[in-house]
Amino acid sequence: MKILGIIPARYDSSRFPGKPLVLINGKTMISRVYEQAMKCSELTKVVVATDNETIWNHVQSFGGKAMITSIQHRSGTERCQEVVDNLASAEEPFDFVINIQGDEPYIAPKQISQLAHCIINSRFSLATLIKKITSSEDLDNPNVVKVVTGTSGQALYFSRSAIPFSRGCVKNNWLNCADYYKHIGIYGYQPAALKQIVAFPVSKLELAESLEQLRWLSNGLMIQTRETEYESISIDTPADVLKIPAES
Repeated sequence: MKILGIIPARYDSSRFPGKPLVLINGKTMISRVYEQAMKCSELTKVVVATDNETIWNHVQSFGGKAMITSIQHRSGTERCQEVVDNLASAEEPFDFVINIQGDEPYIAPKQISQLAHCIINSRFSLATLIKKITSSEDLDNPNVVKVVTGTSGQALYFSRSAIPFSRGCVKNNWLNCADYYKHIGIYGYQPAALKQIVAFPVSKLELAESLEQLRWLSNGLMIQTRETEYESISIDTPADVLKIPAES
């Protein structure tokens, strides 16, 4: 069983240009993500997918593997597909692909492992992780994506709003009236499914919520979810770097 881990690393982030190269406790963010991914024994290979030669050179400098991908890609998903295509052309196919967020410098290797086992054992071709919401702040935050699932753990819908709507329950007591889950944005794919989803046109639901995975659901694909206890700090803006505690 061969599993490819891909870390998309775009240079020109609108909110944080050059983000993969920012220093986190003395090491660049991309090097820390790569190190964490390499600790996951389920991954056969880890590749950084970037559109920037400086990032490519940096990954090479610490002994990592990287690939230059098109600057035209609209998402990390499309960047992953280019890597898979290039490796397949070089007669290096993989059974599964894991898309690892490039802005979580301390992502838990066990979290990647959980997703690997989820996609391997799922009857669906796509998989992701979810985590129970325990704070009203997360429930009300549109930047925390919520998800509802079916009896088999399949994702039914993702939203920036709190779902489900707890009718008959006071809003500030919703966490006691129903179970709420946040989406942890790491994905597992079967290669054929990855090729399929990047070819789908943008859907109305995706545009409404600005959530790429709604395009997949709109086109009839199923996404397996697995609950995790792991969650790491994501770096979206320069101010977020201050959230990272100093290493002792």
